[in-house]
Amino acid sequence: MTMRTILKSWIERYFSDEEALVLLLVLVAGFTAIIWFGHMLAPFFTALVLAFLLQGVVSALTRRGIPHLLAVILIFLAFISVLLTLAFILMPLIWNQLVGFVHETPRMFASGQGWLDEMQARYPNLITPDQMQSWIGVASREISQLGQRALTLSLASLGNVMSLIIYLVLVPILVFFMLKDREALVGFAVSLLPQKRALLTRIWQEMDHQIANYIRGKFIEIIIVGTVAFCTFTFFGLPYTALLAVLVGFSVLVPFIGAAVATLPVMAVAGFHFGLSDQFIYVLVAYGVIQALDGNVLSPVLFSETNNIHPVSIIVAVLFFGGIWGFWGVFFAIPLATLLKALVYAWPRGVREQNTEEGIIQAES
Repeated sequence: MTMRTILKSWIERYFSDEEALVLLLVLVAGFTAIIWFGHMLAPFFTALVLAFLLQGVVSALTRRGIPHLLAVILIFLAFISVLLTLAFILMPLIWNQLVGFVHETPRMFASGQGWLDEMQARYPNLITPDQMQSWIGVASREISQLGQRALTLSLASLGNVMSLIIYLVLVPILVFFMLKDREALVGFAVSLLPQKRALLTRIWQEMDHQIANYIRGKFIEIIIVGTVAFCTFTFFGLPYTALLAVLVGFSVLVPFIGAAVATLPVMAVAGFHFGLSDQFIYVLVAYGVIQALDGNVLSPVLFSETNNIHPVSIIVAVLFFGGIWGFWGVFFAIPLATLLKALVYAWPRGVREQNTEEGIIQAES
């Protein structure tokens, strides 16, 4: 078979249906808009995520007989209260602890260098002087880069004050109207689609449910893991508890990788504060228990419908979408992978193949 014949057969198999072409155009237009205009529309996408998060609570209140507008106002006021608490209480605390952590980094490095010297003296055959100097050189470069990044971040943040103000004003307004006029906005978006859209409707209904559950579940997971970590670190008397708890909480956004990355600062702070003592071991064991309970109990309970994706697919999705869209790509890696899986299974195929599949299904039933 020639390449032309193979290509023609492939096109007839996957794009002979009109809905397949419509779906392809919608996907290309959507991804293009996000890639090219994602930075400009970042407040809109942020508000859309928050509206997804809050819509379930609004629906729960309306099912209990509360009028829709009153439910929206109550949830919106609660959202504003949480936002103000984060902006004026939690964020300054985290920032102060971050500044203190950066200032303490050279002392942590000196303490770590002392441990390496002690290890080299105890186990001269295991750790050679050349290896120790190499490790110290790598750590010195990382510490220097960390200080430069912190300085750059602090200088750049001066220019982002206006952007932060815009977010604090625009995002709540967008969230309110997305909750209040949800039906009208969804109806307008649907009116722009072709009349023949059974495939689009089926995929959207499936993904709307899964994405909404994923966003709410991930928010609950961040809150629970962060709170438990904060209580655990406070119990052991660790410094920078709020900073470490926020880091551990947000580490659940990146499956498999986030837990490993969050372990490093926890070990560094615990080692610097307690040294190589029993308390240091207790902190690491408690942190390991938190991660184990999150991965084996909490996450399966919250994401029972989206956990049927192979770990390799999840890691590839995190790397790919995170490389394209940064934080939001990492956040939506799993639902986007679920979307691609749904598209593969729901994509129309040639009439001959469809009849064959239907015959197989009927024979099996």
